[in-house]
Amino acid sequence: HTRFRNVTGVQTCALPISATATATAVATAVVGSPAPTTPAIVLAPVKTEHEPAEGREVVVAIDAGHGGQDPGAIGRGGLREKDVVLDIARELAARINREPGMRAFLTRDGDYFLTLRQRIRRARDAGAQLFVSVHADSVRDPRVSGSSVYVLSLKGATDEQARMLADRENAADLAGGVSIDDKDPVIASVLVDLAQAAQIDQSTVAAERVLRSLGRVNDVRKPKVQQAGFVVLKSPDIPSMLVETAFISSPDDERLLGKPERREELAEAIFDGVRQYFVDHPPDGSRFAKERDANRQRDADRRVVATVDETGESARSGKL
Repeated sequence: HTRFRNVTGVQTCALPISATATATAVATAVVGSPAPTTPAIVLAPVKTEHEPAEGREVVVAIDAGHGGQDPGAIGRGGLREKDVVLDIARELAARINREPGMRAFLTRDGDYFLTLRQRIRRARDAGAQLFVSVHADSVRDPRVSGSSVYVLSLKGATDEQARMLADRENAADLAGGVSIDDKDPVIASVLVDLAQAAQIDQSTVAAERVLRSLGRVNDVRKPKVQQAGFVVLKSPDIPSMLVETAFISSPDDERLLGKPERREELAEAIFDGVRQYFVDHPPDGSRFAKERDANRQRDADRRVVATVDETGESARSGKL
């Protein structure tokens, strides 16, 4: 991710690096020449100040679905989704917190109810750079089993954009920190659309790694990342996924989910996928980014040493 700011020094916006050039081009094209009393919007890179020498931690929000008066799905044996996913979420958080450079945040850490938008708000307030909602699916057919991973659908994103733009304060909050309450509706729509499109792209990249990791410990219901309009995934500024760990409506899956070691195994698989995402796409200034840069430097140094050694050997053998 690259962080941008309005050069007037007021607002900031975080966009994945793949959206950087697009954001700049669209903002320039839409805004054009500024009116005499209105400063032009110029997006410029901003370096994070006072970063720790070892790099910042990445924050992963873990959302245990349902809770309180909402039990979620209930298996034929009486196992409740809200209890299973809270245990998996806690296991996942503990595993993340043991990993250097990572920190977990639980949207709920007990048996209480949260609205879907409260979950999004808590993740954003915690500064999350990835949102993982944990569930255990249920369908009428008890033969259906396995894991699946979802990201936001384009239809869902379009619906959410319409809702946000109707409430300008919410839109300002959700559009990656860019204030749009004083902007033309067309510009506001472009900014929100850019943030949402970038979120879906990054969500899919992260979800693919989690799905691949889950496939090593469990049957995968769908071999590809699925898309749906889950409200809990509709935060344009945080890459988000919903993990259906298993089908609690399946007697076999319910039996396995009832075992602590199975829940720990699923949590470990989700962690492996999440960690691989940050290794492959490290946020600027994070420990992952600094480790990547250090590895690149070591590789470059080794190539230089190898070249010097080869040159010296050629000189000694009279080839130079």
